[in-house]
Amino acid sequence: MGFLQALFQARKLLLVVCAPLLLLPLPILHPSSEASCAYVLIVTAVYWVSEAVPLGAAALVPAFLYPFFGVLRSNEVAAEYFKNTTLLLAGVICVAAAVEKWNLHKRIALRMVLMAGAKPGMLLLCFMCCTTMLSMWLSNTSTTAMVMPIVEAVLQELVSAEDEQLMAGDSSAEEPEPTSLDVNNSQPSLELMFVNEDTSTADFTSLMQNKNLNGVPTTTNPIKAANQHQGKKQHLSQEKPRAPSPRNQELNRKYRSQHDQMICKCLSLSISYAATIGGLTTIIGTSTSLIFLEHFNNQYPAAEVVNFGTWFLFSFPISLIMLVVSWFWMHWLFLGCNFKETCSLSKKKKTKREEMSEKRIRAEYEKLGDISYPEMVTGFFFILMTVLWFTREPGFVPGWDSFFEKKGYRTDATVSVFLGFLLFLIPAKKPCLGKKSDGVDRESSMGTEPIITWKDFQKTMPWEIVILVGGGYALASGSKSSGLSTWIGHQMLSLSSLPPWAVTLLACILVSIITEFVSNPATITIFLPILCSLSETLHINPLYTLIPVTMCISFAVMLPVGNPPNAIVFSYGHCQIKDMVKAGLGVNVIGLVIVMVAINTWGVSLFHLDTFPAWAKVSNITDQA
Repeated sequence: MGFLQALFQARKLLLVVCAPLLLLPLPILHPSSEASCAYVLIVTAVYWVSEAVPLGAAALVPAFLYPFFGVLRSNEVAAEYFKNTTLLLAGVICVAAAVEKWNLHKRIALRMVLMAGAKPGMLLLCFMCCTTMLSMWLSNTSTTAMVMPIVEAVLQELVSAEDEQLMAGDSSAEEPEPTSLDVNNSQPSLELMFVNEDTSTADFTSLMQNKNLNGVPTTTNPIKAANQHQGKKQHLSQEKPRAPSPRNQELNRKYRSQHDQMICKCLSLSISYAATIGGLTTIIGTSTSLIFLEHFNNQYPAAEVVNFGTWFLFSFPISLIMLVVSWFWMHWLFLGCNFKETCSLSKKKKTKREEMSEKRIRAEYEKLGDISYPEMVTGFFFILMTVLWFTREPGFVPGWDSFFEKKGYRTDATVSVFLGFLLFLIPAKKPCLGKKSDGVDRESSMGTEPIITWKDFQKTMPWEIVILVGGGYALASGSKSSGLSTWIGHQMLSLSSLPPWAVTLLACILVSIITEFVSNPATITIFLPILCSLSETLHINPLYTLIPVTMCISFAVMLPVGNPPNAIVFSYGHCQIKDMVKAGLGVNVIGLVIVMVAINTWGVSLFHLDTFPAWAKVSNITDQA
């Protein structure tokens, strides 16, 4: 028994050692570039799927195995690990770090909650809209960890306000016992997720089980904050030995009513789904879209059809429709069909309980005070970056890039890096030109700390994702140069009898299933070279397959291990796995249907998907040569 236990504990080490040895006959018995490349690809894929080693470490496998087997030179492999997308990510991270540092996201979220009021239906729609908007620019994980503490505090108010109403006659009475949201009956502060503490990430990692990363950027702050929340609960359970663990609290939780329980489940799950929907909207919203963009640009350098503007024009209607339909789905599933009662904005129809909740939320918003100078600068840069991205090459009119003599030298990364660089220079304190303010002279006020520091950037920059993306580029480059991608394409000629929409639908269904158990970056990195070869072999516009598959890979919403936002929501204990499966299945189907409709309607005219483009023919001829 002890031997089996030791074997189980060493399973990851055994997999790391045994996988390359068991697959070694492939390049030995078939000494060719294709077989050697397939060996490296399979070993890397096994490490990614099993997560026997960290994803970033597994992405370094091609860096030493390709030169060993003569697939690519060492300098050629190294060049794949730092691309234009890395610079784009670095610039975006600078703005994201400023947003988080100065709590601009918190101001936006609380303001939207105040606009919606305390009606459950409107509150649900408001939180989903707010999360979607933030997730367009921040990672899904970061957005979920930012919004969930606000949701938790609002749920506290909604559930406990009625009890407080009963105690209103006694002004000196203690706070009534909230019966639903914490085993120690302590109300969580809205500041829970917005402080930095050096806490362990073990609890959050255990929730993830098989998947750790699914967004760009994955910030340090939200993960630590999630552990802070769990660590608090674990500390409380030590004081009360019979208190349930965070993941099983829902089983022993006592809500005031079934309706309160449904509200908690609905609001919690909707945050994870809204973060996923928001990530689809922009090309920098998730790591999967960034991986797709860089792979596509490398595979088809002559294709100048996908940029920030065209992606947004295609994906924004998808996100908008998904948001509305998902809201209806979540409302029907957990709150019923009484939309008139749950979505009314009339003040006359508000209960005492809802009025007290709104009052407390307003008090939290007022604690933020007036908008600060760093918040205004960050908001301005946020808007300026978006405008410059849109107007660089809008397509229907000449963009600002046409003002330069040399075309094609500037990309979205140029804009993001330039604006990110400026954030290191602009002081966080408003300069007092030639005047004294509060005893501080002009020299000292100009020498204050900038909007962001290098330490702020380092805390937020997801270096593991950078290496992971680079490993995917290296695998794709090796597959192309060795001829493996062409060989795979020829093996799929049997699918030529199917119509293009059926091929795309089958690919989307396949990746939607796989991504529930395998990390999103690993899934798309494995499938991109295969789908490119398949599209070229069947003479289908590669974008007709690649774009829907890229979006469907993000629909890992059915299990806690599906992505980090799911795990964060699950850790709060309001929902069980069966709730996530039931609600997530509906969101998955909704997303799949809307993406397929979009790619066959406005996607055809936007990307010219009804023809096999010349840039794909050139790539196909190059591969065969």
